[in-house]
Amino acid sequence: MSNPTRCAACRYLRRRCCEDCALAPYFPSANPHRFACVHRIFGASNVARMLQQIPVEQRRQAADAIAMEAYWRVQDPVYGGVGVISMLQREISVTQRELAETQAQITMYASQAQSQPNQTAAAQCSEDRHSVPSQPPFPGLYQRDDIPQEILRRHF
Repeated sequence: MSNPTRCAACRYLRRRCCEDCALAPYFPSANPHRFACVHRIFGASNVARMLQQIPVEQRRQAADAIAMEAYWRVQDPVYGGVGVISMLQREISVTQRELAETQAQITMYASQAQSQPNQTAAAQCSEDRHSVPSQPPFPGLYQRDDIPQEILRRHF
């Protein structure tokens, strides 16, 4: 007696799906593309043979690994899953290098801030808060011919 809902493997191969189908637990009918990739790369009989040689408790993980490798092999026929792993390792090393550079810069800036005496902070505290500086904070930035410099010094 055949199963009313065929697995993706039996549906793809256009055959009846018996109750003891070796591929049914790992390739449900809801995801036919998964088996199509596996069949294209490894072949249905090879996958069935591989899964039957593995202990039952490890078959699900093996089927997932086979499906993943088949998917990436279809996407990238030359490198497959190894290409994805290599790309991710490169991204990790670039990010680690950027992190090391950023940490070095933070350390450098922190050491510069500690090595400089707090002269600027003490000078700012001793000045009257309402006094107008003789020069604008960014000389040359507010240089306009139509506004007198005294007005600019008061406002900026």
